Amino acid sequence: MRIYYLTFPLFLLAFLSSCKTVENEHQPSLKTSLKGKFLMGVAVNDAQTSEQDTAGLRLIKQHFNAVAAENCMKSEVIHPEENRYDFTRSDRFVAFGEKYKMAITGHTLIWHSQLSPWFCVDKEGKNVSREVLIERMKNHIHTVVGRYKGRIQGWDVVNEAFEDDGSYRKTKFYEILGEDYIPLAFQFAHEADPNAELYYNDYSMAHKGRRDAVVRMVTQLKAKGIRIDAVGMQGHMQMDFPVAKEFEKSLLAFANTGVQVMITEIDMTILPTSKQNIGADVGTNFEYKKEMNPYPDALPDSVAQAWNTRMEEFFNLFLKHSDKISRVTVWGVTDADSWRNDWPIRGRKDYPLLFDRNHQPKPIVEAILKSVNKNN
Repeated sequence: MRIYYLTFPLFLLAFLSSCKTVENEHQPSLKTSLKGKFLMGVAVNDAQTSEQDTAGLRLIKQHFNAVAAENCMKSEVIHPEENRYDFTRSDRFVAFGEKYKMAITGHTLIWHSQLSPWFCVDKEGKNVSREVLIERMKNHIHTVVGRYKGRIQGWDVVNEAFEDDGSYRKTKFYEILGEDYIPLAFQFAHEADPNAELYYNDYSMAHKGRRDAVVRMVTQLKAKGIRIDAVGMQGHMQMDFPVAKEFEKSLLAFANTGVQVMITEIDMTILPTSKQNIGADVGTNFEYKKEMNPYPDALPDSVAQAWNTRMEEFFNLFLKHSDKISRVTVWGVTDADSWRNDWPIRGRKDYPLLFDRNHQPKPIVEAILKSVNKNN
C-alpha cells in the first residue's frame, strides 16, 4: 500500500501534465490561423532568447512562427570595435529561432542609428575616406552574414535611408558614399549568403515622398541586377497616423515593383506626442511632462476600445492583401517589452502591443482570429 500511495500521485501528475500539453496545443493561435496568409512574427529580446522570460516564451511558441532580432544584431552590439565582434547574443538568438523552427530575420546590417561609434570615422573623429568606409562595410556584412549563412532566412540590409519628403537621410553613409552605399550593402550581403533573402526596411512609409523614393530605389536595384526580395513597412503607428488608405497605396506601390511586402515592427502608441508624425526616429527625445503620460496605471475602457478598433483596421488591411505580404511582425511580445514606454519621453507607460503586461491577449487577438475564420 505504501508503494501504491507514493507512485499514484506521480502517475496522476504525469497524466494531468500530458492533458495540459494537449490543451495548450489546441488553444487558438495566430500563427496557425494565419497559415497560408503570411508568417506571424515577433521581435524578441535577450530575456526571451535565453528563455528566462518563461511567460513571454509561452506566447512566442503559441502564436508566432517567425522571429526578428530586436537589438542583438545592431552594429553597436555585434561589432563594438573595429577588430572585435561579439556574437554572444546573436548566436543565442539564431539558436532560439532554430530550436523552435521559426523563420529568422537578421536586423539590421546598415543603419545610421545604434551604429558603432568607430564605423565611419578615423581616430581623430573625422570622416574616413570612401575607400575605407566601403571596405569596413564589406568586412562587417561579410563577417556577420557569413557567420549565419544558410541559417537566417533574410536580412534587413539597409534601414531607414529616406526622409518623409523622399530625400536621402543625411547619414554618415550618405555623406561619404552618396547613393552608392545602398546598392553596395545589398551586393555585399548577397555575396556573403547568395541564398538569403534581402530586405529594405523603413518607417512612415505612408508618406508619398518616402513611397516614391523607395519605389525608385527598388527599381534601380533590380535594373542593376542586384537582389532585393522585399520592402519592410515598419508599423510604428499613432492613433492618427498613418491613414490606412495612404498606407495601402504604399503597400500596393511596393508590390508593383515585383518584390514582396513585409509589415515590420508593428506597435501603436496610445500616448500623445510633442510633434506630429515623428515615425520611429530613435534620436528624438522630449522632456517629461505629467500630461504627456496620461495613463500611468491603466487605459480607460473607451481608450482601449479605440486602440483595438484601429489596430483591427490595419490587420484587416493586411488580410486583404495577404497575397502580397509574406510576413507581419509585431515589435515585442507584451506591452512591458516595448521600446515605446520610454520613447520619445522617458518614464512613460504605453500600451502598444497585442498582449498586455499580464501576458493576456487584448481583444485585437480574438478579432484577428475571427477575421481569418470569416475569410476562409
